[in-house]
Amino acid sequence: MSQIQDAPNDPKGILKQLGPGLIVSANIVGSGELIVTTKLGADVGFKMLWFIIFGCLIKVFLQVELGRYTLSRGKTALQALNSVPGPKAIVSWLVWLWVIMFVATFFQLSGMVGGIAQVANLAGLRASNASLAFAITGSCAILLFIGRYQFIERFSTTMIAAFTLFTIFAVFSLYWTDYGITAGNIKEGLSFQLPDQFLVAFAAFGVIGVGASELIYYPYWCLEKGYARNVGPDDGSDEWVTRAQGWIRVLKWDAFVSMVIYTGATVAFYLLGAAVLNGKALGVTNDTLMVDLSELYRTSFGVPGLWVFIVGAFIVLYSTIFISTASNSRLATDLFGLLKLIQLDEEGARDKWIRIACIALPALYCIFYLSVGKPITLVTIGSVAQALMLPFLSFAALYFLYTQTHAALRPAKAWVAFLWISAVLMTTVGVFQLVKEIEKLA
Repeated sequence: MSQIQDAPNDPKGILKQLGPGLIVSANIVGSGELIVTTKLGADVGFKMLWFIIFGCLIKVFLQVELGRYTLSRGKTALQALNSVPGPKAIVSWLVWLWVIMFVATFFQLSGMVGGIAQVANLAGLRASNASLAFAITGSCAILLFIGRYQFIERFSTTMIAAFTLFTIFAVFSLYWTDYGITAGNIKEGLSFQLPDQFLVAFAAFGVIGVGASELIYYPYWCLEKGYARNVGPDDGSDEWVTRAQGWIRVLKWDAFVSMVIYTGATVAFYLLGAAVLNGKALGVTNDTLMVDLSELYRTSFGVPGLWVFIVGAFIVLYSTIFISTASNSRLATDLFGLLKLIQLDEEGARDKWIRIACIALPALYCIFYLSVGKPITLVTIGSVAQALMLPFLSFAALYFLYTQTHAALRPAKAWVAFLWISAVLMTTVGVFQLVKEIEKLA
């Protein structure tokens, strides 16, 4: 869509606009659901089910506000963060804070490389970790460099949707095993308990549903999918306001449909971890990560379940690396542009640097994994960093709402109240984790 489109005003029109262009922030299922969520269930049982649901639902208000800013201003996420008041050293303090999280996500993605290597070994492929890491990251870089993003996106979305449905089916299939989930288990999970060790829960909070990194990606895909282009620059006309309001409705449908899907998927993974892994007293460890996770499906379906897991886990982790690299390459290009290290004014310059980043970033993931070699540890580092970033992003969104958003595009008071509640709760979770860490040092 190269021309400005009229705003869709009715629900049927909105759903038509969503179609295959539905923006789900990265994948519905990624390392947060497959690894961190199931590990939390394995560690603490059902008692944190309420926290998993809370972690999925709370971020949608922040996601929509960042998208609202992008639709009305046509700016990327980093350009938005760079406009937040405060100390500047070339770029805003908030951008520098994001840089720390950005680098930490490299650890998370390198952990996924390790997870794929274990999946390959589980499938019977006997190769060294180094060979597998080179193959995984090298193929990702080549596919992105030659522009195969759309094919991988469509294929992986279809396969991940099938794997997600299979996971939900696996939860119900537990009723015919010794690990069936009871009403008492669900009651326990909704009783607002906290575990003695909160770190894994905090890591899960950072990445389940829409993680901090996906929240930053989201405005970029709003731009590239044409949402902001269809709104166009603010020319002060009533027509612009009408277009913007229509596309904000599209954005809300996008965000809320995604939320329903990823909340269901995340809850399913958590329940499997709590019922099977905790029920069997299987700790999820770095060395046996994928063997342990395969029990989620072997318990319900035997050997066929193992092979479904192998295929599903490979697609989940590989597509997450692939799509995250596509997003990170845009972020890295934007960052270097803001730092004045590269010039993006010339035609084609941005695309050139994005392609370079698509080669450089997978190489970094490979180096990180081969240097550390512990998938769960690596994923947890990135997850914790994302959780720490959430309060800052939420209050940045409030700043955009009150100072940058066109008056006619501001949401109703009830929506603003939920945004404030979301920001305060995210901050509370972050402060709670900080207090827990300080107590360890005392």
